[in-house]
Amino acid sequence: MSELASEPVNTAPANAADERQRGGLVSRSAPAAVLYDCRQIFAETLIALAREDERIVAVCNDSVGSSNLTGFKAEFPDRMINVGIAEQDLVGVGAGLANGGMIPFVSAAAPFLTGRALEQVKADVAYSQARVILCGQSPGFAYGELGPTHHSIEDLSWLRAVADLPVVVPADPFQTSQAVRWAAANPGPSYLRISRTPVPEVTPPGSPFQPGQALQLTDGDDVTLIATGTMVSRALQAAETLRGEGVAARVLNVAFVEPLDAAAVLRAAAQTRGIVVVEEATVTGGLGAAVATLTAQQRPTYLRLLGVPRAFAPTGSTAFLYEYFGLTAVDIAAAARDIMAHARH
Repeated sequence: MSELASEPVNTAPANAADERQRGGLVSRSAPAAVLYDCRQIFAETLIALAREDERIVAVCNDSVGSSNLTGFKAEFPDRMINVGIAEQDLVGVGAGLANGGMIPFVSAAAPFLTGRALEQVKADVAYSQARVILCGQSPGFAYGELGPTHHSIEDLSWLRAVADLPVVVPADPFQTSQAVRWAAANPGPSYLRISRTPVPEVTPPGSPFQPGQALQLTDGDDVTLIATGTMVSRALQAAETLRGEGVAARVLNVAFVEPLDAAAVLRAAAQTRGIVVVEEATVTGGLGAAVATLTAQQRPTYLRLLGVPRAFAPTGSTAFLYEYFGLTAVDIAAAARDIMAHARH
């Protein structure tokens, strides 16, 4: 029986009323927004690429449904490899396919792909520079009701510590498609963190997608909000709230957690009074830790890191966990106000 047999179901696109129950992305007075499960655009892009390049294959761990690969399997049955619940074999098979000239997208729930197969990710993929695209599905608190075993909050910390492995966290459907296409063309390995928690579109049309390049979504010289993945839309809402209070907040969408856009971070440290970093991950080793290390050594500034402390998160809905750990737009705005208050002294 699949370990994800009891997976909670999200539909895509979702509506704003649903999202209000999942973590306060929009206020009750806000107009309805279209929200998307990024696994859908991941699968659609992968199928489109596979039609163009017969080297592209999908490898999964009894997760065809939860990885949204049913359509890929139907169209390319000979290029869909299911190794069963055996994540170390999953990554090893992917590395073998890459060594044979294929371009494997190795897909599994993020906690199992990274936690169970970390040695293979390090040795077979990153160290060997195998052209394997690791696709961590449903990260963060997407499996909230399934508890700490299914929370994927450590993956950014674990994989940032592995050399020569880009770590990519798209913020919306457009960036997800960009990430899949970039990874397919990249000659080395990569890790894509594919969200299933519904998010709105936040990426301006025509935006570039390059390693080590963050996107500045709003201007501001008072405070900077640096966010990644599902937290970007919440940072934008916080910035809107702050702007109504006379606080100009710069929002940076960091899709590449590794390599980090050091120049953008240092500009923010120099040009604004402080930085709030927000991520759906543990603060011990993820994006916040990367920003803290960089600024501490090169441009000290007021800093607030919003994420999960070094603790096992409880069981509960995604919305409950966002509120429990202070990962809502209200909390982001409050952290920015705290920086502003301290920076005035």
